[in-house]
Amino acid sequence: MPVYTTGIMKYSRRELSLLLPALAAAQSSGRPTPLPSQALRYQDLTPTKNGALASRQMLKGDTHTGFQIDLHESELAAGQAPHEPHRHVHEEMLLMREGEVELTLNGKTTRLGPGSVAFFASNDLHGWRNPGTAAAHYFVLALGTDDK
Repeated sequence: MPVYTTGIMKYSRRELSLLLPALAAAQSSGRPTPLPSQALRYQDLTPTKNGALASRQMLKGDTHTGFQIDLHESELAAGQAPHEPHRHVHEEMLLMREGEVELTLNGKTTRLGPGSVAFFASNDLHGWRNPGTAAAHYFVLALGTDDK
């Protein structure tokens, strides 16, 4: 039977084969567990309030390939903005459900209503406010991370 050495210890082929599952487990333990398949009912999601904005976190984590996603639904009060225009490395999508927002993207302003979508590429300056008299409801899907 062949014997393998590491410089300090000697191992047989049988002993090395017992180490393989342990090595595989150690390698995968550094990766986050990917998001599981799931169904989320709106009424079960607890809202958090931050000023004029109420949000319901839906998904936040990594896919099986390690790609990070973050999905939340927001309710923005009439006449308000969630924050000042900003930019970031990750991409983002805004999907309108109810009401309207006045969106500014790289200096150009567009009004979006129900069913409208906006995509913000990496590092593009973007922001929005609710110009209406009723709350605006929309989803924000962040794609990737700012760890670059």
